[in-house]
Amino acid sequence: MIRLIAATGLFIASAVPASAFSLSFSWGNIPRCTSGNPNTVPNPRFVISDLPAGTETVELRLVDLDVPSYNHGGATLRMTQSGTVQSGLFTYRSPCPPSGVHTYEWRATARAGNRTLGTASAQRRYPE
Repeated sequence: MIRLIAATGLFIASAVPASAFSLSFSWGNIPRCTSGNPNTVPNPRFVISDLPAGTETVELRLVDLDVPSYNHGGATLRMTQSGTVQSGLFTYRSPCPPSGVHTYEWRATARAGNRTLGTASAQRRYPE
């Protein structure tokens, strides 16, 4: 239920909105790829900060912002506190633009069961 207080122009929602947290990564030591045929590689090292209270899992997905329909994969990891996700916990299809440089974004979603608690993203160009 959403209530509107017209006199002040203030909107109040009864549901608690998802909160943001922070995510950073570096590509690490992946093979250079510019053929458009991605390699299967180990995940990069991630640093996650300020996870929302109650987080049980974090879903990580790689999206090519220049070709968002391509599924690079990712994983859902059990995580109840902020910290480092070491490289090699899962595999995904590496960045591999067929020509030029593309911008890639790792997207993270913090969840408790099926409830989304927060989101974060981090972008990098490849090849750099």
